[in-house]
Amino acid sequence: MNHLPITEDTVIFGLLCLCLGFVFYTSSIKTGFWKKFYTIVPTLLMCYLLPAILTSSGLITEENSKLYYIASRYLLPAALVLMTLSIDLQAILNLGSKALIMFLTGTAGIIVGGPIAILIVSIFSPETVGGNDFDAVWRGLSTIAGSWIGGGANQAAMLEVFAYNPKKFGDMVLIDIVVANIWMAIILLGIGKSDRIDKWLKADTSSIETLKTKVSEYTAKITRVTTLHDYIIMLSLAFTAVGIAHFSGFHFSEFLQDNFEVIRNKQKALSSLGSEFLWMVVFATTIGIILSFTKAKNYEGAGASKIGGLFIYILVATIGMKMDLGSFLDKPGLIVVGLIWISIHAGLLILVAKIIRAPYFFLAVGSQANVGGAASAPIVAAEFHPSLTSVGILLAVLGYVVGTAGAYICGLLMEIASKV
Repeated sequence: MNHLPITEDTVIFGLLCLCLGFVFYTSSIKTGFWKKFYTIVPTLLMCYLLPAILTSSGLITEENSKLYYIASRYLLPAALVLMTLSIDLQAILNLGSKALIMFLTGTAGIIVGGPIAILIVSIFSPETVGGNDFDAVWRGLSTIAGSWIGGGANQAAMLEVFAYNPKKFGDMVLIDIVVANIWMAIILLGIGKSDRIDKWLKADTSSIETLKTKVSEYTAKITRVTTLHDYIIMLSLAFTAVGIAHFSGFHFSEFLQDNFEVIRNKQKALSSLGSEFLWMVVFATTIGIILSFTKAKNYEGAGASKIGGLFIYILVATIGMKMDLGSFLDKPGLIVVGLIWISIHAGLLILVAKIIRAPYFFLAVGSQANVGGAASAPIVAAEFHPSLTSVGILLAVLGYVVGTAGAYICGLLMEIASKV
């Protein structure tokens, strides 16, 4: 009797943990094949790809799984609290304007990339970007623009604004996931070569290194042997904050929707500010920042950011599980549109980074704050150093703010491009 694919979350979670354990065990081997392998492929990328292979091979299915929801709604905010306990706000401000410039460049790349991709594909496959009325492909692509500039709330807003056929929306979600995850994999691959990339960009990384050194020195000064008491207090702080963040996020988003028409109406540019997930992330981060001004900051010495990192890796595994590596074969034409689109986004980021000599860190996080949002921008930032997590969070929140307006402009440009 065939029991595949596995659908039970308890079994799937066990397999994801097996993947994480395998990656971390093999990456700890400092000789032979594995040493060479992990000098090329980052551990984070492997933690992302192995679950994707499980899904692609048909061993597991995430169709009805709640694991990503739990990881993104429970573990992500807990990680944000634990990883911002030792935050140094002044040092983050000292990073300068390049982070913001790269974020806005990423946004611009998505806005102009969509219509250009349509124009290019229409040359050799006009039917791929065609369609009439509510089935018009540009309407569907506008939902991807919403996702890639802000997130799920912005994507839903574009579905409402441009009234794309809901029965075909699944195809756009597929393109969104496949292309965005391919791009994230490339970014993660670049992290292992960030020193070489920064040298090519002629980037000044002094402010980033100063922040990393400052946090590392502080952590070394307060490091102690962690006790059960410490673990319980840290988990208490983290998950009490998660409860407060969810409660506050729900009621604040409800308040905004009840009192402001511009947010309540999904056809308005600022409707994404009514996202409960957005405010949950904001409140969790705010609580972490507040705790950084108290004695709770010293729990960094007991490994607060390491526990946060554990939660982040579980989230990475659940994100990877959503990626079917073979699914792009189902819609090759639309996948090509997406790949051209993300390539324009990437090319513009590289060009501007070269001009202003921005570090690869700003390129990677600026891109993921757009394309990945609050779920993946902190992951990428933390891979550089836990002290940089908050930079990813702040830029991702900015993505939510500009997401709907940017996607709306992109949608209008794609409508024009599809009629040329």
